[in-house]
Amino acid sequence: MAKVVLKNLTKRFGEVVAVNKLSLKVKDKEFVVLLGPSGSGKTTALRCIAGLETPDEGEIYIGDRLVNDLEPKDRNIAMVFQSYALYPHMTVFENLAFPLECAGFPKEEIRERVRRVAELLKIGDLLERKPRQLSGGQQQRVALGRAIIREPKVFLMDEPLSNLDAKLRVYMRAELKKLQKELGVTTIYVTHDQIEAMTMADRVAILNEGILQQFDSPDRVYAKPFNIFVAGFIGSPPTNFFDCTLTQDGVLDAGEFKYSLPKKLADIITKNATSNKIVLGIRPQHIKVYRRKKAKNLIKAHHYTTEPLGEMVILDLKVGDNLVKVIVDPDFKVAEELWMEFPIEKIYLFDKKTGKSLL
Repeated sequence: MAKVVLKNLTKRFGEVVAVNKLSLKVKDKEFVVLLGPSGSGKTTALRCIAGLETPDEGEIYIGDRLVNDLEPKDRNIAMVFQSYALYPHMTVFENLAFPLECAGFPKEEIRERVRRVAELLKIGDLLERKPRQLSGGQQQRVALGRAIIREPKVFLMDEPLSNLDAKLRVYMRAELKKLQKELGVTTIYVTHDQIEAMTMADRVAILNEGILQQFDSPDRVYAKPFNIFVAGFIGSPPTNFFDCTLTQDGVLDAGEFKYSLPKKLADIITKNATSNKIVLGIRPQHIKVYRRKKAKNLIKAHHYTTEPLGEMVILDLKVGDNLVKVIVDPDFKVAEELWMEFPIEKIYLFDKKTGKSLL
């Protein structure tokens, strides 16, 4: 297998910088997800690694080999596309065998490899079928099999689960993660779905407008976001944000409410921030809600609407012009007027100018 290293990878399309000085080190046998919204540059980065796009700047290494000038077929990678890209006129067996036939493998070895891969993916009873006779999940397995059968150094996957229904997608996430660990193949996986990223990845590289925002474990990107974008992108419902001014006595003044910081924390924020303009963030599940004011530092809010989701309920509360989302238990008794508590250990604080975390 092999590590994958990107050094200052840059790709432009006219005036648009799709990937901007991207540097990553993917370890041998690691499962890394490139995550970001549409237009973030994740698929372009993957296509550069595959050799389907030529970078304008930077270097790409697979193993210890610089591959910028190598054709895709010479990079020892296998790519699984969103569309599966199966040959409709070929049977499953022929689709699986095709890459090996092109590489000149003996017929006996081809049959043996097809048998092993079909057994691994539990598609042995489908070998005589054509793609049109397969379900979406079965087609996805065949596309994976065609990638596996070549025994590449690196798997590149571009949203391979996006065409599946929700139930099958959940099942295939677990299957794909288990398969990757069994095979021990370095895998780079592109998705815009944060649940896929958080449940499957060893590490997640979060991109926005072609720029790497954070490259870390799923736990870290959730609990310790580097900036406002990561904090807002990871988590559902998204993080609540409030523009504040930090006063000299360590109080965050959001206009509609004031939030007192411990002196030690206020001193750290004052030292690290570029100005007194601070963004306070807190996730909906971390906000505590009460029907009456029980303590200091609570924030008055008005009930706006309720979104029941079975095992939990999302309350939409109004604080001035701010709409705040809060997660509560289904048996919570909603009142017109409520009080919110932001536990100090759960808040995020960001520099308004740079967007970077101050904690």
